[in-house]
Amino acid sequence: MPAAADGAAQARRGRLLVVATPLGNLGDISARARESIAASDLVACEDTRTSGNLLRLLGVDGPRLVAYHEHNEREAAEQIAAHVREGATVTLLTDAGTPGISDPGFRLVRECRRLGLEASPVPGPCAAVALLSVSGLPTNAFRFVGFLPPKSAARRRFLAEEAAEAAETVVLHESCHRIEALLGEMLETLGGQRVACVGRELTKAHETIRTGPLASLVPELLAGSLKGEFTVAIAPKGFVL
Repeated sequence: MPAAADGAAQARRGRLLVVATPLGNLGDISARARESIAASDLVACEDTRTSGNLLRLLGVDGPRLVAYHEHNEREAAEQIAAHVREGATVTLLTDAGTPGISDPGFRLVRECRRLGLEASPVPGPCAAVALLSVSGLPTNAFRFVGFLPPKSAARRRFLAEEAAEAAETVVLHESCHRIEALLGEMLETLGGQRVACVGRELTKAHETIRTGPLASLVPELLAGSLKGEFTVAIAPKGFVL
């Protein structure tokens, strides 16, 4: 390819912006995030309805929204990366928090990296980091494991074989459908003296954050509401609050 043509091809290259959005409180959106979304040609999002509502609340009108979620991630990653290669500025959003962190995003970023395309973070809310910051648990080292398996036997195995002996704080997500079972499994497997922090509906109106030994923490949580999204941090073995 002639040098001039090669230069033109480079000039046409776009970029992927991985933009974090609020967990619940719209006030957590950054000015840079809004500006990045508004300047994009295309917004790849987990749910076009959720992201469409966000854009309307932000007063952003213009970027085209395309679905990019766990069910179409493999195919959509190549298609969206092709837009970046052709010169488009593409914003990647998830329903809440940071894309790629227990949400779709990894495959699109990998495809852009594979093609030598620019991918830049626009950092912001992340449930795991938000909980850690107010947990009172050690944060010098932590292990994020996302969602545990849906089956009780697999969760118990993880708790007994990995979390029980962990030398760092272990952080995970859990749904409202399984949090009651998980709390019971934690108490039974890790023992009542093990310290944990559980956050529910972080940054939202009904935010609840509790830290303590499982012997007192679990009954307290089970006596309250178990609706919403949960993030759980398990302290290292031997940690005393």
